Amino acid sequence: VQLQASGGGLVQAGGSLRLSCVASGSFTSINFMAWWRQAPGNQRELVAAITGDGVTNYGDSVEGRSIITRDDAKKAMWLQLDDLKPDDTAVYYCKANLLVGRTWDNYWGQGTLVTVSS
Repeated sequence: VQLQASGGGLVQAGGSLRLSCVASGSFTSINFMAWWRQAPGNQRELVAAITGDGVTNYGDSVEGRSIITRDDAKKAMWLQLDDLKPDDTAVYYCKANLLVGRTWDNYWGQGTLVTVSS
């Protein structure tokens, strides 16, 4: 099982990015999916999460300027980030709770770097 995150890059403050995460491998179902981020010297923090029913939850730091979506048929999840700020600079990781065999487990992607210049 693998999660592949992409879409990061260098963007100016006020700009936008759309991050993607695609799951592959031998799993049969997806429960929740989420984006986390970690800036240098900081702990990893939750950015946004979405349940299998489409219920979303956002971290305070991105509330109102981000949208998380998913498409289970494509085994994919996206994070639209708008009005980016230098404080959004971090490595963004996707996480998914997947059913592998008879076991639900959490899987992490490798991360994609977002750098916001002032």
